[in-house]
Amino acid sequence: MADRPMPGKQRKLDPSASSRELYGSELRFKREQAGLSLEELAARMFIAKSHVSNLEVGQRRVQPDMAVQLDEILETDGFFVRNLAAGRSSPYPEHFADAAELESFALSLRDWEPLLVPGLLQTEAYALAVIRGYDPVLPDSEVRERLAARRSRARIFSNESSPHYWAVVDEAAIRRPVGGIAAMTEQLRHVAAMIRRNRIILQVLPFSAGAHAGMEGALRLMTFENDSPMAYLSSVATGTLIVDPATVKRHSLAYDLLAAAALSPEASLTLIEAVAEEYEHGAQVRPAGGDVA
Repeated sequence: MADRPMPGKQRKLDPSASSRELYGSELRFKREQAGLSLEELAARMFIAKSHVSNLEVGQRRVQPDMAVQLDEILETDGFFVRNLAAGRSSPYPEHFADAAELESFALSLRDWEPLLVPGLLQTEAYALAVIRGYDPVLPDSEVRERLAARRSRARIFSNESSPHYWAVVDEAAIRRPVGGIAAMTEQLRHVAAMIRRNRIILQVLPFSAGAHAGMEGALRLMTFENDSPMAYLSSVATGTLIVDPATVKRHSLAYDLLAAAALSPEASLTLIEAVAEEYEHGAQVRPAGGDVA
């Protein structure tokens, strides 16, 4: 078999590796000690071979239920459960870490944002204002870490294999001058440039749409080559990753309804550039579809 391990093989840990990489290295060693191939372990865990491979090189976070499975299958006397924190280490907040990590593996990402420009599209000045608005007394060192993590996430758009990205944002996301007029002008120009370079699809849901399917909060939908579709729901300092197919399907319908109610991509780009122009020249910004009482 192509992936048959050699139980007697010695391992050498990289002293510069992260805790998650060390956790993954230990997983590979224990798997080989047990005489299991990647395919065999994946089959017993009911996940894709690529998922196990990514766990072993530290590219995926280990879920708590997976740690239990690993200890049972590999007979490791609770090692993976005891050291779960190492296998789940991340530069992102715990509630968002899994969703952020999955971005780099996704075939498609669909974001609904009722209040903000989506994180993957945020400029540094805009992101700084969001971070400071949420936590005004956050130490500068942590602010820099969060900005760096956000920049790192946005690198997916520089890869040829980047996921297909589609966002629907409420009109409030382009009307609220987060970070001030200059920062907001820069932010809208950046989004418009991403659209014009055919890197993203973005629609604006106008105020005139009234009640809509996304009034309960932000939503992300993700599809993958070797995994089932997932949804992620977020609110203040909390987030829920959903894998149940029926629930994901219901959220997918909500997204479709939002996209159907939103302005077309072409009309959305026209509005975004018009609002950027109005910010730049200090003009009165009027809602799309007429004034709101």
